[in-house]
Amino acid sequence: MLRLPLILIIVSVAMAQVPFLGVCPNVETLDNFDPKRYLGKWYEIERYFALFEFGGKCVTAEYGPTENGTITILNKQISALTGVSSSIEGVGKPLAKADDPRLVVTFPSIPVPLDAPYWILDTDYKSYAVVWSCSNFGVFSVRNAWILAREPKPPVPVLEKAYQVLDKNNISRAYFIRTDQKNCPQAN
Repeated sequence: MLRLPLILIIVSVAMAQVPFLGVCPNVETLDNFDPKRYLGKWYEIERYFALFEFGGKCVTAEYGPTENGTITILNKQISALTGVSSSIEGVGKPLAKADDPRLVVTFPSIPVPLDAPYWILDTDYKSYAVVWSCSNFGVFSVRNAWILAREPKPPVPVLEKAYQVLDKNNISRAYFIRTDQKNCPQAN
């Protein structure tokens, strides 16, 4: 019986997401997703705890186009503990068709490359995006969520739009951690 909790812990650490009892909830993704408008730089404003971001500040994600319809990903952060910058490159592939807001993301450089869901629940492309990730493992699921913005300190009405998306999808805000975007280098 101890094997299932141990497996859950290993999977949660590997995927760096929050474990929950129960399967992934049904969520509503964005209709008519326009990948070209989503490209560019986003600042992480809030997130669920993720081991790979532990102690990270000044977190950004930059999305770019490719000729084959996938999206390049460049995630950057600075360690609040050491001041050292780090980055990781990945690829996002639409789950079905090119305008599908449900992507499968892979970071080939990690020791155990996993395909992770990256679902865009909503965005207005110019100020905010709400992203969701959830994977089922029997009676457990591991979840992650992000609020992204086009600027490091978005105004309250922008955050309120993102919170409405979370509330509409019954995604708990209790697990969110605010990302430190203060005193960040302009180039990040």
